[in-house]
Amino acid sequence: MYRVRRWVVRHSRLLEVIYQGFEPLLIKLHPLWKRLGYERIETPVRQVEKAVKGLLFDCQMCGQCVLSSTGMACPMNCPKNLRNGPCGGVRANGHCEVRPEMKCVWVEAWEGSRRMQQGERIHVVQAPVDFRLKDSSSWLRAVRELTHDAAPASRPSRSDGAVNEVR
Repeated sequence: MYRVRRWVVRHSRLLEVIYQGFEPLLIKLHPLWKRLGYERIETPVRQVEKAVKGLLFDCQMCGQCVLSSTGMACPMNCPKNLRNGPCGGVRANGHCEVRPEMKCVWVEAWEGSRRMQQGERIHVVQAPVDFRLKDSSSWLRAVRELTHDAAPASRPSRSDGAVNEVR
């Protein structure tokens, strides 16, 4: 998984373009998903999302994906689960202080964001992780937010008014 994750960061622009094409498809499915019931389709969509994002990003299924804001490097792979930059314990070689064999997730995030068209999103401060959303589909949450159909219970409260940018 680690090698694939590193490849994805090196090709973050390509993944950004793929997602830009994928998101409209998800939105077009909204009427069908609404008719079937988002609660009913959560499990199958979550399983597909977990398989795809697990392979590509070593996704931890936090339910609040911010990959487009972090150079396609999942911040949940940071042993400290930091969503807004490195902890200050980055080694001189760019590796993690907790897992010395692993490159710091935030070093990778900066590298990936430099390759992306919307790379400036790395400067957007992310809200803390809402652990109530763990193991839920961020794709479905994104569709509901983008179509302004988010159920109150499915959207984490955000005091800063920010919107989760990438799913």
